Amino acid sequence: MLGMAVMGLFQQSLAQAIFKSDSLQEVVVTGTGTQHLLKNAPVQTEVISRQMLRNYGGQSLQDILAGLSASLAFNESDMGSQMQMNGLGNAYILILIDGKRLHGDNGGENDLSLIDPHNIDRIEIVKGASSALYGSDAIAGVINIITRRHDEALLLENTTRGGSYKDLRQHNGVAVSVGKVKSYTNFQLQHSDGWQNTSREDPHQTEFLITDSRNKTVNRHTNWQVAERLTYTPIKSLELYAEGNIYRKGIYRPEGKYPGVDIKTYNLRYNNAAAAVGGKWRLSADNIVTLDIDWNRHAYYYDFTATTLTDGFKPNGDPTAFFPYYAGQSQLQSDQRRMMAHLKGVFALPFGQRLSAGAEWRYDWLRAPQRVEGGRATDNTEAIYLQDEWQRPIYGDLVGINVTGGLRLNRNEQFGYRLTPKLSAMLSVSDLRLRASWSQGFKSPTPKELHYRYVRDMNGTYLYLGNTSLTPQTSNYWSVGVEYNHGGLSATITGYLNRVKDMIALVTIPNSQAPIDLYAQYMPLKTRQYKNLESAKTRGIDVSLRWKIDKAWTVGASYSLLDTDAMLYDTEHDRLQNVIIDGMAHHKGNCFVTWNHTFSPAYKLGIGLYGRFSSTRYYQLNGNGKGYQLWRLTTSHDLGHAKRWTWRVEAGIDNILNYVDRTDHGLHLGTTTPGRTIYASLTVRFNQGKKISNTYKSNQNYQSNEEN
Repeated sequence: MLGMAVMGLFQQSLAQAIFKSDSLQEVVVTGTGTQHLLKNAPVQTEVISRQMLRNYGGQSLQDILAGLSASLAFNESDMGSQMQMNGLGNAYILILIDGKRLHGDNGGENDLSLIDPHNIDRIEIVKGASSALYGSDAIAGVINIITRRHDEALLLENTTRGGSYKDLRQHNGVAVSVGKVKSYTNFQLQHSDGWQNTSREDPHQTEFLITDSRNKTVNRHTNWQVAERLTYTPIKSLELYAEGNIYRKGIYRPEGKYPGVDIKTYNLRYNNAAAAVGGKWRLSADNIVTLDIDWNRHAYYYDFTATTLTDGFKPNGDPTAFFPYYAGQSQLQSDQRRMMAHLKGVFALPFGQRLSAGAEWRYDWLRAPQRVEGGRATDNTEAIYLQDEWQRPIYGDLVGINVTGGLRLNRNEQFGYRLTPKLSAMLSVSDLRLRASWSQGFKSPTPKELHYRYVRDMNGTYLYLGNTSLTPQTSNYWSVGVEYNHGGLSATITGYLNRVKDMIALVTIPNSQAPIDLYAQYMPLKTRQYKNLESAKTRGIDVSLRWKIDKAWTVGASYSLLDTDAMLYDTEHDRLQNVIIDGMAHHKGNCFVTWNHTFSPAYKLGIGLYGRFSSTRYYQLNGNGKGYQLWRLTTSHDLGHAKRWTWRVEAGIDNILNYVDRTDHGLHLGTTTPGRTIYASLTVRFNQGKKISNTYKSNQNYQSNEEN
C-alpha cells in the first residue's frame, strides 16, 4: 500500500512537472521579433495556444479573439470586422500572418475571413505601441497569427462544419514532402445565410415609422480562398519559400420596398490576391538573415441587381453627370495594392546581447475612380531599424534581468522622416516577472484618409470626406506589469497609458463645409470628415488568470478595465470639446472552464464552458451599444485508434441564454449575435509520415517564422 501511495504521488508530481515545463517553455516571437520562452519574454505577450483553439472550436478568427481575449471587441459588418483593442480601433491594430502584414483593409476595417481558423497554430497578442519594430499602424498593438507548418510525407485533411442559419465552414489541406521540397495547399469556404434581429428602423432617421424593413443584421455572404506554400531547402542552413493565394467574397443584400432605407440595387464583391517569396539563411545557431518580398491586392466592387444611376468625380468636373448601370454589370469602388520588401538580420553579440537590424520598403497604390478625385493615389515609405536585447543572470537561474531597446527611422514621401524609439525591461525573481515598457508609435495618414470621398445610404444619406491637411499621428505608451507562474497557475496584471497625439477620426462637420458639388448632389443628413484630434488617451488595467488544476481540469478568466477621452477642436463653435472614442466599453471580460479525459485509445472527450461580457459601448452618433453577456458550451470527441487515420467530432451551443440585441436598424448594437445557435463539425485526417511530437512541432513552427 505504501509503495502504491508513493508511486501515485510520484506520478502526480511528474504530471505537474510536465505541465509546468510545457506551459512555460512555449516560444513567442512577436514582442521583440526574436525567440523567447513565454515566461522570459521582455514584452508582455498574450498567447492563444493550439490547445486553447482546439478546446474552443471557434467558428472564425473574430469569434476566437472575442471569446478568448478580454482586450478585444468586435462587431460584424458588410465591410469587415469592426475591431477594437484597449480603446483604439482597426486602423491602430496591426494584424500579422506569420510576421507579415495582413492586407485587406476596406473602409478602415479588416476582413478577418481572409484567415482560415483551421490553419492556425497559435496566436500572439502584444498590446501597446510597437512602431519601433513594425512601423506604421502598430499604435494599439499587434496580433500575430502563426499558421501551421507540415513535415508529413503525405497529409490529407478535411473539416466540415455546419450550424444555424445555414452556416457552413469547409477546410481542406494537402501536405506533401519529397526530399528537399515541401508543399501545403489549403482551401477554405465560409457561408452564412445571415440573420435579422429586428425589422424596425430607427424612427429618428426615417420620415415615418417602419416596422417591416428587410434590412438584415448580418447579410448573406459567401467567401472562399485557395492558398499554396512551397518551401525548398537546398542545404540545411538555407530555406527558400514561395506562397500565394486568391480570395473571393460576395455579400448579398435583400430587396425591400422603402426608398433610401431597404431598397438595394447592388451586392458587394471582394477580389483579393497575394504572392510572396523569400528565405531564411541560418549563418549559425544564433545568427540569422531573412528576406521577404510580397505583393497584395484588395479590390472592392458593386455588382448591380437593378438599374442604378451612379455619379462620381468626372473628368469634366460636371457635378450633374449621371451614368446608369444595369443588372449584371459591375463597378469598381476601390483597388488597393501593396508591395513590400523586408530584409532582417539577428546576430548574437558578446556579453549576453542580441542585435536585430532591418530595412523595409513599402509602396501603396489606390485606384478608386468614383471615390478619389483624380481616380488614384499612391504612398511610399522606407525604414531602417535597430534593436539590442541584453539579458544577464544576476543570481543563477533565480534572478535575472532583460533590457531591450530599439529605434526605427521612417521616411514617408509625403510626411518626411520620423524616429520612433522603444525601451523595455524585465526583472525575473524565481517565478515572478516584473515588466515595464515605454514606446512611441506613429501612423501616417492613409491614401483613403487623405483622398477618399464616398456616400453611405443607411436610413438617410451620409457624406464622408478625406482631408489632405491631415498630419501623422504619434503616441507614447507606458505599461507596468506583474506576472506569476508556478506549477499550473499563471496570473498577470498590467496597467497601461497610451497617449495619442493628432489622432485621426471621422468627425461630424457642418454641411456648409462640404464641397458645393457634393452637397448639391446628395443633400446629406450629416457630413463627416477625417480630422486630427487635438489629443486622445486610453488607460486601463488588464488582468488574466489561468490555472490547470490537474490533468483534466483547467479554469481561466480575464478582465479589461478601460477609460478613454479625447479633446477635439470644434470648428463651428471655436472651442475644444470632450468627445468619445467610438466603440469603447469600460468593462470587458471572459472566463472558461474545460475538462478533458481519455477514456481509451479509441475515445477522448473534451467539454468547455465559456462566457464573455461587455458593458455599454459608447459612440458619438447613432446611440450606444448595449452591454451583454454570452455563454457557450463546446464538446469535442476524438474517435478511433488507427496508425494513420484520426477522426474528430465537435459540437456545441453558442449563446446558451439566447440573448439578442434588437436595437433599431441604423443604431449601434452591443453585439450582432442572432441568439442561441448550434453547430457540429467532423474532421478526418490521413497522415503518412514520421510523427513529430507536439512540442517539437510547435518549436519548429516558431523557428520557421521567428524572423518574419
